[in-house]
Amino acid sequence: MQRAVLTVGRPVFASLWRIRTSGLENIPATGPAIFTPNHTSVIDSFFLPAVLPRPICFVGKAEYLDDWKTRRLFPALGMIPIDRTGGDASTRALDTAAGLLECGEFFGIYPEGTRSRTGYLHKGHTGAARLSLRTGAPIIPVGILGSRAIQPPDVPMPRPFRPVELRFGKPIYPASSESVADTRMRLRQITDEVMFEIRALTGQDYVNEYATKGKQDAPETLKVSVDPEMPERRSSADVLRATAV
Repeated sequence: MQRAVLTVGRPVFASLWRIRTSGLENIPATGPAIFTPNHTSVIDSFFLPAVLPRPICFVGKAEYLDDWKTRRLFPALGMIPIDRTGGDASTRALDTAAGLLECGEFFGIYPEGTRSRTGYLHKGHTGAARLSLRTGAPIIPVGILGSRAIQPPDVPMPRPFRPVELRFGKPIYPASSESVADTRMRLRQITDEVMFEIRALTGQDYVNEYATKGKQDAPETLKVSVDPEMPERRSSADVLRATAV
């Protein structure tokens, strides 16, 4: 169903929005890949599939299955429901995602876990890192700019004829990360590396707090470089020291 929808939808999207892309050379021509976009708008989940050369499956919140309008549509489009309360439901969703990656498919997951209603980039969850270590699939950081202006929080319909840009970063391979004896530390190291790559692509301010904690009111943020389009790059070791404070 996703292939059919994209065949019809891509020309429609191209006519309704000025879509620009960069870094497409970083997308593998064959084999699996884990795409990790920032997430500031509902419409992010439509723009990414619209520019990829192959279909992609996404993790989506299980609450979408409670609504009759999306109960059948979203799973048919490749959404894997995940229970954000954690536990066995989350494990089963990641097991399904691992199976797709082992078959050479594309998979997308929002590392922040939910939309950022403030526009800040939040601390990442480790699901993408777990999948990458388990399957060997590279992680492709993605920066989406402009989608929040197209469909801000609580706005039911997207605004047409506005620009949006999708920037694809260089692949992050689990084997290329520094070796850390403790598995939890290694997962956090890879995840922080992904988040800082996304920050470099978008220029967002980073908040060292999970967006899924509920209240999103901008705690202490990391230092922003002079040029907001290309924030200061930091090593994984720097990231780990910052998160340990």
